Amino acid sequence: MLEELEEYITYISDLRGYSDNTATVYYEDIVDFINFLESENIKNFNKVDYSIVRFYLMRLYNKKYSRSTVSRKLSSLRSFFKYLHKENKIKSNPFTLVSSPKKDKQLPKFLYDRDIEALFDVPDNTPLGIRDSVILETLYDTGVRVSELVNIKIDDIDFSSYTIKIHGKGNKDRIVLFGSYLEEILKTYISDSRKKLLKEKHNNYLILNAHGNKITTRGVAKIIDNLIKKTSIKIHVTPHVLRHTFATHLLENGAEILSVQSLLGHSSLSTTQIYTHVTNERLRNIYLKTHPRAHNK
Repeated sequence: MLEELEEYITYISDLRGYSDNTATVYYEDIVDFINFLESENIKNFNKVDYSIVRFYLMRLYNKKYSRSTVSRKLSSLRSFFKYLHKENKIKSNPFTLVSSPKKDKQLPKFLYDRDIEALFDVPDNTPLGIRDSVILETLYDTGVRVSELVNIKIDDIDFSSYTIKIHGKGNKDRIVLFGSYLEEILKTYISDSRKKLLKEKHNNYLILNAHGNKITTRGVAKIIDNLIKKTSIKIHVTPHVLRHTFATHLLENGAEILSVQSLLGHSSLSTTQIYTHVTNERLRNIYLKTHPRAHNK
């Protein structure tokens, strides 16, 4: 069964253009299911039917997995079995008979202006500190995903038009904009700090680690964790929270939702609309707290 899995991972990576992170998640989800099958002495995907799938779902719920995690695992397996069926490796796809659980409605976390300022004040003027400032400014100024950030190359940046070419999900390219804050720190970083980190190596990627190599998404997340610890910010801040903050602040300040959709690289407008719920909820809270006739008696 692992042989079919390896073939599938090669297929989605090389032919479908899935990112390394996405391919890794799919691999781990499917391996989890294969381990379950082996524990039930099932050694062939053709033996998997609706009852087996339901039993697997029960096990996931008994392990207290969240609805979103169960939905993700189902999505990974549904796609994998669709591939197996297409390649005539199985007679039918039992996952077409199973619906994903309704996801818990969770509004994305974001940072307020004062938190952004506090966070951006943390990095120092050392080469690594300047690098950290570039990470924060790029995530917040452009709204790129962390997987997109680590793949930005020097040649992708156009200072004359204040734009960066982003290689996004599904091999789709888009152009994002940046402002004067990021321009200044980028020029300082590229002309001085980055050269010190590079240590005479040849590397065209923008963001480098302490050894002068391309940084990983996990490396970026760890940097942000360490920076947050030096502030009074209480929420868990991931690189994606800065992306959420970018979108929320744009909409709060009057940006059109279609423009935000384009900048974020969302293929569906419904994905972007979650941020309108965030801004509407914030406005409602402000109204209830400040309007004289909005208070509860």
